[in-house]
Amino acid sequence: MKIIIRFATYEVAAELYDTPTGRSIYQMLPIQQNVNTWGEEIYFPVSVCPPLESDASAAVTVGDLAFWPKLPAFCIFFGPTPASSDENPVAASPVNIFGRLTTIEPEKLKKIPIGENVKVLRAGQS
Repeated sequence: MKIIIRFATYEVAAELYDTPTGRSIYQMLPIQQNVNTWGEEIYFPVSVCPPLESDASAAVTVGDLAFWPKLPAFCIFFGPTPASSDENPVAASPVNIFGRLTTIEPEKLKKIPIGENVKVLRAGQS
């Protein structure tokens, strides 16, 4: 399931995994929200709330897309977060990893300001 994540000045492709969370997110697209950041993580609220999956974890890698049930939120990890002890991102609490960025450009994601609008679309939607 291919998607596009579109910011005002940057667009990136991603692929969603065929998991319950990946399918839930894909079914609700398009999403349009304003973003927040937490270290080198961009996140924004979503209106689905799938349960934590059996492999949910706070351990994530650069480029992971994850669902955080506490907001609930769509999260994009691209570097260390306040919970990190090294250069690897760590979620605030367990998340469902449901996809991955196709291209990982942390320097571009670092420039996305809090409050910027993001639109997440199925590939081929406008």
